[in-house]
Parts: sequence; structure tokens; C-alpha cells
Amino acid sequence: MSGLIIFGLLIALMLTGMPISIALGLTVLTFLFTLTQVPVESVALKLFTGIENFSIMAIPFFILAGNFLAQGGVARRMIAFTTSLVGHWPGGLGLAGVVACAMFAAVSGSSVATVVAIGSIILPAMVAEGYPKRFGAGVITTSGALGILVPPSIILVLYGVSTNSSIGTLFLAGVMPGLVLSFMLGAVTFVIAKRRGYPRMPRASWGARLRAFRESVWGLFLVVMVIGGIYAGIFTPTEAAATAAVYAFVIAVFVYRDLKLSDVPRVLLASANMSAMLLYIITNAVLFSFLMTSENIPQTMAAWLIAMNFSPLVFLLVVNIILLIAGNVMEPSSILLIMAPILFPIAVKLGIDPIHFGIIMAVNMEVGLCHPPVGLNLYVASGIAHMGISELTVAVLPWLLTMLAFLVLVTYWPALSLWLPRALGAM
Repeated sequence: MSGLIIFGLLIALMLTGMPISIALGLTVLTFLFTLTQVPVESVALKLFTGIENFSIMAIPFFILAGNFLAQGGVARRMIAFTTSLVGHWPGGLGLAGVVACAMFAAVSGSSVATVVAIGSIILPAMVAEGYPKRFGAGVITTSGALGILVPPSIILVLYGVSTNSSIGTLFLAGVMPGLVLSFMLGAVTFVIAKRRGYPRMPRASWGARLRAFRESVWGLFLVVMVIGGIYAGIFTPTEAAATAAVYAFVIAVFVYRDLKLSDVPRVLLASANMSAMLLYIITNAVLFSFLMTSENIPQTMAAWLIAMNFSPLVFLLVVNIILLIAGNVMEPSSILLIMAPILFPIAVKLGIDPIHFGIIMAVNMEVGLCHPPVGLNLYVASGIAHMGISELTVAVLPWLLTMLAFLVLVTYWPALSLWLPRALGAM
């Protein structure tokens, strides 16, 4: 009954259009002050201790690094490099967009930043070359979601914090799934473009490719620095995030010089706004998790699922269905912070690897970004492409179905996520 009241109140508040963070906080406070005897002091203490975590500091730093890169010319140079490599294939600019999204995701950690940075440049270029707007918007909307999976991913940081899992190992586990999904999205783009006869770019010379690589190498090196630095033992994931922010500032302002010093306060303010929003969601989600634990809801759910004698395969199917449904009404960070504390203990009891489970949750979040009614990537791409949400929803269908097929693959093939961490001795 407690669970029904809590989730009923949360859903009722969300249906009013209230932001998820405020809805979470009001649900917790209303329930605590009217239906329980929990001391107010323990609520205040939980608010403080819930975000007193060194790893959470990685989130604002990765956001800052992504904003510097998005506005500092890195995206434009990555697109030039990828276009020189695959532009002469069928649907070359679309393929370049997929590859550029994968690369930018690997330096920003944010799906929305990836869509904005890559989409605002490549979508107008695709339309100018004769591609249908719907095709370009479909490519960028779904490929931008790679920012959640390809390290350094903010969502994987949140999962690591929520479940006390190794963030470095999660980053490694996201590499192979990220590459496979990039290939699958590129394959769909290639097939559609070839069937419909979309234009190709002239083949670039090796000299042009080398010049494009030299131009983009400063941005690409950030991936090597973050992942390599963590596993070489040079710094922790949080220290890597801080280093990435400083590095992104230096190359945007002093190397590429596409960002003036006078623009830096604006970037800092935008990053602070986004960080504050996320930290506010985290704080309220911690309170929500505290409430559910005090009411024994996760323990009751775990006992029920175990009593149902679900096998790990059936449990993972149920998890995917729950997360895909949640993706219709909430944004990724909220879903993860609410559902991970509930589902994670059950997964561990059933013998599911915590790192593999984290990648499954991240892929579900990717899918949620690309379908209505609250898919953030849809709204961002809609603004860039000047298309309605309903039209864009139809446009993304081929790639969205591909992402669902990939979700099945990553769910029931744990080696895809776990091979690289095991090979490098991280597990």
C-alpha cells in the first residue's frame, strides 16, 4: 500500500506538468510528514550525505568540458575529418554524421550536447547537398544518443554513484557496445541512402584526410587522455573529468581560437545551470530512494520477484519493459536515479553482473531519448531541423527499431559489455 501511495502521488504530480525533480521532493516530503514518524533531522542529514560523494563532482566537470568542445570548433573539425573518410560512400554525409556523433560523444559525455554540436552543423550541410531533411534529422537524433553510452558518459557516472559500481570499469564496458551500435546505425543509414539514391561527396585525397585528421586530433586526444589516464592510474574518473574540462578550455580558447575569452563566462554559466539542474534531481532522487528503503519497498519487490521464480533472462526482459515505459514519461537521469536502487539489488541476487546491468540501463536510456513524449533528443533535433515532433518521430523509426534490436543484443550477450574490462583486468 505504501508503494502504491508513493508512486501514485509521484505520477499525479508529474501529470500536472511539474518538473520531475520537484515532483520527487514533494512526494517524499508529503509522505514523510503525513504518513510516517521519520524525524525531520534524518531527512536533512540524508539530503547532505546523499550528494557527499567525490564521484558526483565528475558530472559538472564533464558538462563543462562538453560545452567548451561544443562551442569551440571541435565538432566542426570532427565532421570535416569523418566526411573525408566516408563522404564518398552512399549517404556519405549521413555516415559522417553517425561517425562524428560517436566521436563527439566520446569527448562530451552528453547526448543533448552531441545533437546540438553535430546536428547544427551537419543538418544544414545535408539539406544543401540534396538530402531530405527527414533523413538527416533521423540520423542525428538517434546517433546523438551515443553520448549516453560511449565513455565518458554522465549517465554511467550516475549509475556508478547510485550503485557503488566502478565508474572506470563502466566506462570500459561502454566502449564495445558503443562501437557496435555506431556500426548498426551507420549500416541502416548506408542501406537507406543506397536504396533511395541519395548523393555522395567526391572522394577526398589522402592528403586532405591527413590535414583533416591533424585539425581534429586535439579533440580526439581527449578520449585517449580520459580513458588512458584512468587505466594508467594517473587519475581517478573525477580527476579525469576536471582535467578534461581544463584541456577543453585550452584547446577551444588558445589552440583553435574559436572561443574568445569574453565567451567563457557564458559557457561557465550554461554549464552551472545544467549542473545545478542535475544535482537538484540527484538530491531529490536520493530522498526518494531513502523513502522507499525506509518503507521496505525494494526489499518487498525483490522478495516478490524471487518468489515468482523469474530466471535472470525473464527478469532482464521485465526490466527492459519497465525502463522503456518509464522513458515515455521521464528523462534519463531521473529514471536511472529512481529505478537503479530498486532494480540493482534484485539483479545482483539473480547473479547478473552489475557492470553489464549498468550498460543495459544506459541503452534503455538511449532509446528513451529518441521517442515521444519526453525524448530530449527529439525536441533538440526538432528545433535544429524546424520539424514537428510527430514528423520527426516517423523519421527516426528505422534507426529507433535498430536501437531496440541492439537493446536485445546487449541484454542477452553479456560478453559484448564485459569482454573489454575483463581483457584489461578491470574486473
